[in-house]
Amino acid sequence: MKTVRTPILEIAYLEFGPADGPPVILLHGWPSDVHDYDGVAPPLADAGFRMLVPWLRGFGPTRFLDAATPRSGQQAALGADLRGFMDALSIPSAILAGYDWGGRAACVVAALWPERVTGLVAITGYGIQDIAAASRPAAAEQEFRYWYQWYFHTERGRAGLAANRRDIARLLWKLWSPNWDSGDATFAATAPSFDNPDFVDVTVQSYRHRYGNAPGDPAHDALEASLAGQPAIVVPTIILHGADDGVGAPANSIPRDRLFTRLIERKLIPRAGHFLSRENPADVVDAVMRLATAQG
Repeated sequence: MKTVRTPILEIAYLEFGPADGPPVILLHGWPSDVHDYDGVAPPLADAGFRMLVPWLRGFGPTRFLDAATPRSGQQAALGADLRGFMDALSIPSAILAGYDWGGRAACVVAALWPERVTGLVAITGYGIQDIAAASRPAAAEQEFRYWYQWYFHTERGRAGLAANRRDIARLLWKLWSPNWDSGDATFAATAPSFDNPDFVDVTVQSYRHRYGNAPGDPAHDALEASLAGQPAIVVPTIILHGADDGVGAPANSIPRDRLFTRLIERKLIPRAGHFLSRENPADVVDAVMRLATAQG
């Protein structure tokens, strides 16, 4: 494990492969951590890529530098963190791959700073939230899938997450990837990342902000305004989506594929769920390799 400082965070990360290799940044989801890419980073490092796998804000050893910084989990903050991480490591551009919170960060950077992204693996598709439209009700089945988000809107939910973070995460793993038997050891390797002192605050703010029920960090107001228009992503992109994703059905993400102006492929992965990089790491490896070849 290494660390690097941005103006806001001390970001902990794993690094694999040659220091002069083409950089690839792999971004984990919620509730998970860098172990999402245990099956992805090593083979790509062996192929000559410089692999960087950071813990997001609120996870694992990553820490805020200032106690006064709002513990925001909003999309603009995640994107700004990723850009800051690249700046701190003097990485002018990289291939980005991510899902869930990490996929959102990758999509934000690809949309707002496309010169920093040579290729994007967007697991589950366009990750930028349409906050203005968030008050519109979804189909009953989708609302049911989001039960945990409504729970975190309550103070009972905040207290529940603080007291039962491992149990909640373990349950969501089962619900979101129903065909994947993760095993106790796999979960135990990731669970300590939820003990970060800011995990609860960052989580709760994230889910409340995306529905317009919590203020954002004023430092990110300009970025949020840029994201409100659902900007197009103009970098070469491959979408991967698990056919049995328990958070969002693949059909739900298809309408926003139009926002990728250089979409190479949308690939549906049979039987895979939300934790696709753990369940089918070879598909993520292949997508990164294809994007790198397209550049060459």
